[in-house]
Amino acid sequence: MQKLFIPLVLLISGLYSAQAMRFIYEARMIPNLAKADQVVVENVYLDLDQGHSLFRSENSVKRDSILQRMRQTRTMDPTQFRDLRSQVNYQIEKDLKEHRTIYKERIGREQYAYVEDREMLWQIQPETTKLGDYTAQKALLDFGGRQWTAWFTTEIPFADGPYKFSGLPGLIVKIEDETGEYGFDLKESKSLGVVATSSDTSRGSTISLKRTDFNKQKLKFQKDPMSFMAMSMGARSGRGGGSMDPNRQRQMQTRLKEEAENSSNTIEK
Repeated sequence: MQKLFIPLVLLISGLYSAQAMRFIYEARMIPNLAKADQVVVENVYLDLDQGHSLFRSENSVKRDSILQRMRQTRTMDPTQFRDLRSQVNYQIEKDLKEHRTIYKERIGREQYAYVEDREMLWQIQPETTKLGDYTAQKALLDFGGRQWTAWFTTEIPFADGPYKFSGLPGLIVKIEDETGEYGFDLKESKSLGVVATSSDTSRGSTISLKRTDFNKQKLKFQKDPMSFMAMSMGARSGRGGGSMDPNRQRQMQTRLKEEAENSSNTIEK
């Protein structure tokens, strides 16, 4: 069983309330069922304090750090981003006091956001197990078209977890869906000075939609990414359609089609 590397000072639960924390999870994903043998594994961060949390990929944090350094030095080196692509191309911010979750993702050239409108109805089970240094309790959830099994510990007093998952009486240290296509395992934690907000990490404007309308936009992109991009470019220019060099258009069409196929098995069905 994987060891959870949590600093010993954090074993005193009272210390958690006095500082912001970064919990590092290993995310396992099968984003394309046509290539079910290709499991994507990467680190994701859950930064939180008693008031709010921000969930995003490790590579996203690294990209933001590089961009900030480039702005300060007024230099641009695109090669630094070469190995920082992520399957987790979204970020999720939670207001833990108001129980409000905001999901933000870029589709094509535009950044969209919506407020999660579904309640998580956990079924807490009596079963417990030892995960690393912690006693964890089992909980079940039907959410986003998947059946989830979570393990949470009251020894870490945050009612939160990776992705949108929250509301249990302790931190989720492990969660996976019944198909094994998605899962998150806590690896380690460290203290932070402050938890960023989604507005701190966003670039450009954000289009706010209802969740159902966001899903419609994403479905349009997945079905025909090139047409979606053309309409987006046209809306920006006010022409109702975009123009592009034919060679560049073919290259973009191939790339967008591959990206859509390799992200077809989304975490929420």
